[in-house]
Amino acid sequence: MSRISSLARQKVQQLVPYASARLSMSGGSVWLNANENSMATDYTLSGQYNRYPDCQPKELISAYASYAGVESNQVLTSRGADEGIELLIRSFCEPGQDAISICPPTYGMYKISAESQLVDVNIVPLTQDLTLDLPTLFAQKANVKLVFICSPNNPTGDLIPREQIIEVLEFYKDKALVVVDEAYIEFAPEASVAGLLSQYNNLVVLRTLSKAFALAGLRCGFTLAEPSVIAALRQMIAPYPVPAPVAEIAVQALSSQGQQKMRATVEQINSLRESFSTFAKTLAYVSRVYPSKANYVLLSVPDAAALVSFIAEQGVLIRNQSSQLGLGQVVRVSIGSPAEMAQLQQIMSSYSSLQKQESL
Repeated sequence: MSRISSLARQKVQQLVPYASARLSMSGGSVWLNANENSMATDYTLSGQYNRYPDCQPKELISAYASYAGVESNQVLTSRGADEGIELLIRSFCEPGQDAISICPPTYGMYKISAESQLVDVNIVPLTQDLTLDLPTLFAQKANVKLVFICSPNNPTGDLIPREQIIEVLEFYKDKALVVVDEAYIEFAPEASVAGLLSQYNNLVVLRTLSKAFALAGLRCGFTLAEPSVIAALRQMIAPYPVPAPVAEIAVQALSSQGQQKMRATVEQINSLRESFSTFAKTLAYVSRVYPSKANYVLLSVPDAAALVSFIAEQGVLIRNQSSQLGLGQVVRVSIGSPAEMAQLQQIMSSYSSLQKQESL
């Protein structure tokens, strides 16, 4: 048996699959556990789908390039940003030899995608103030081909300082690609680093329509990078990655009217997030409310499982993120509609009353 075959067998046996919000919890009438946008928009479809779609639909690529402020040859569309992650690892990492670096607590799919493709993972935890530990990150440079940075970060909601991202780009010039995951960037557009693509040919930016555009069910994501990186990814991607109905809806979402609706939704969600954060700070059992620039808020509590279970019994789902490295007992609350947030706050207030009674 070859070294790679033996390694593959070991990795498959050890691999822990990503526990999505849908797989982790079911039921409930209010879903605030998957960072979805509950304020959906209606779209119209042509209904003509007897032909295979283009691999990279020109109208969609042009629409997103215009929206992101880049050239069309700097854009690749895929089945969510998750496929973009996998394509990057498959394209630029040699199984059994190369590595990626990640900075937890962060999005779990970077690690799982790498491990499933027999690529090592260097784990460099964020500092206590949720910034990059640059000395440790730079010390892990051997065999690193990709550095993943999530900003706004999931599940903490914080922004990685722009100057730190630039330091990483500078350090890894001619060494590795720096992948900045901007899945939630519409909630803090001023923090985007897409404008740095013209300066750094080792920068890759991941985007999605799942969050601010309220199209999680569409599974439509984008990778922004210099043309040679996009060309490499196109060689690796499946022949028909974007179904025709997906492209149709995505183009409508990226129209001027669609963008206007998205921005109005973002403004409302940001306002609801700040109101919820203010409310959460009044709860005695919440020891920390993490500042957030996304459509969710992370809370430190004494017993995350108990709180999640109590809230679920009332028909509302939030997410226990206590398994994340360095976080302790925490829950993540996705920001829903005004009615959903009012319902959640009422339940959390009743839990507070229950806690007081139990302490007597």
